[in-house]
Formats: sequence, structure tokens, C-alpha cells
Amino acid sequence: MGWMVRGRGPRANPTALLPSARSAVVLGVDHAWPRPPDPGGLTGMVARYAWGRDYHNLVGKRLRRLAARLRQELPDLGLYWGVDSRPLIERAWAERAGLGFVGRNCCLIVPGEGSFLFLAVVLVDVALPPDLPRAGAERHCGSCRRCLDACPTDAFLGPHQLDARRCISYLTIEHQGPIPLPLRPGLGRWVFGCDLCQEVCPHNHAPPPSPEVDLAPRPGMAWLDLAWVLGTPDAALEQALEGSPLRRPGAVGLKRNAAIVLGNLGDRAALPVLEQARRHADPVVAEAATWALDRL
Repeated sequence: MGWMVRGRGPRANPTALLPSARSAVVLGVDHAWPRPPDPGGLTGMVARYAWGRDYHNLVGKRLRRLAARLRQELPDLGLYWGVDSRPLIERAWAERAGLGFVGRNCCLIVPGEGSFLFLAVVLVDVALPPDLPRAGAERHCGSCRRCLDACPTDAFLGPHQLDARRCISYLTIEHQGPIPLPLRPGLGRWVFGCDLCQEVCPHNHAPPPSPEVDLAPRPGMAWLDLAWVLGTPDAALEQALEGSPLRRPGAVGLKRNAAIVLGNLGDRAALPVLEQARRHADPVVAEAATWALDRL
């Protein structure tokens, strides 16, 4: 993730993004929808945030409308906004703004709602009075370490310390190339992203359902048909996932993940599709399929 190094300066000092910045307005959008029932078979799990429309588009359009409205009211207003794709540490600003607290799993937790939400930040060149922190926004993980213990790839070095190189979300989405052999069994059924450290969190035992219909699970997106992923031509696969976060790793990355999950499932019904995948033009997919066949 070289972009983190490149963006270190503005992350540490957001006036590099807006020299006249005086305040940060932090916003959140809930995306907690109940997980559809497990269909079984050759399917892989997808992280909750990716079941519906790509949040970059959903939240980004709202931020553009908000910026246009603000500039109508205040023509000289200077502002800069971002939603997960700009060099801003949203969770840190959200904690400073009193929206919630950063838990041991490095996710922002909103008291009474949980951590299944997207964050956005708007920098403005107006000094705004701070909101009062939300009730319960002080840190209170207590002695709980469920999130740290639940990670199957041991990605947590300690509380608030995550080694992204071992994180399933990083490995299945951002990482390019082969996934390290020792970490593959830890992926289990996760074909895209991972929610484990959030699902075990007591603050998420009953998250309120998201009001965002666009983020509801689309058919087949919460449990991905792995044979379909591997058997669909690359270009057609990416076209079928247009407008979904699932496009992020590209066809090669998603097929690599699908092959590894099939190896973890241990179901010999996957043999034909894996035999086909081992002849894929990209060596990353072919190697993952060969590894899965060896497991079976």
C-alpha cells in the first residue's frame, strides 16, 4: 500500500489539502444489513460493506451535493472533502469530533450503533464550534480482546496495532500477486474482505439496520458463487461487477481468492473448475488453483 506512504504528509497535516482549513466536519453512513442465509456449496463470504452499491459513489455524490449547497450559501467558502480515497484519517477525525471511539480492532465504534459504517470528512475554512461528544463516546473496550483473538491470520500486533500485511481484507482486496502460503488457510471462506473482528465485538451484537437501500445485499453478492467467479472470462466478470466494490481486486485478484477459498472448503466438487483455472493465462490464478487442487 504505497499510497499510504505517499499520503503521509497530508494525513499528518490536512492543511496540505486545504491551506485555509479551520474545521473538520465528520459524517457517517450506516451499512449494517443482516447477512443472508448461508447457501452452502461452493460459495465464499463477502464483507458486509460490499454487498450493495459502491460506497465511494454513493457517499461521494452526497458530498458533492453538500459541497454545492454550501457554496450556494457561502460563495467564498473553501472546502475539501473525501470518503476513504483521499489522504485523510477519517477514524481519527471522527474520534476527535466525538462521533465515537476507536476500538482495539482499529475501527471507529459509535456507541449504541456499532462500527459498520462509512466515514467521510469535509474540511472547511470556517471555525465551527465543536459538537458535544456522543453519549458513551469515551473509550470503553474495558478488558475485552475478542477482536484480537478472533483474527485467523494473527494480524493484530496488539490493541490498536494492525499489520495490514496479514489482514484478510488487505490480502483479498489490495494485495497484488500470490497470497503468502502460511496465511492462505486463515482466509477460510472469505473471498472478499473480512468482518470477523467486527462481528465478535460486543458493540455490534445488534447493530441497527441501515436505512440505505442501495447498500442492501444484491442477489448473490453476500455469498459469492466461486465456480461462477472462476468460470467467467475476466472481462465479463469485471463487467458483471460494475458499480460494486467487488471490482477492486480485479478479475485476477478475485479469481485468486476464489481458488484459495475452494482449497479451504475441501469440497471435491470444485475439482473441475479448479482444473480449468490452473490453465488461466495469469500465473497468479494458475498457481492458486494448483495450490487448491493439491489441498483437495
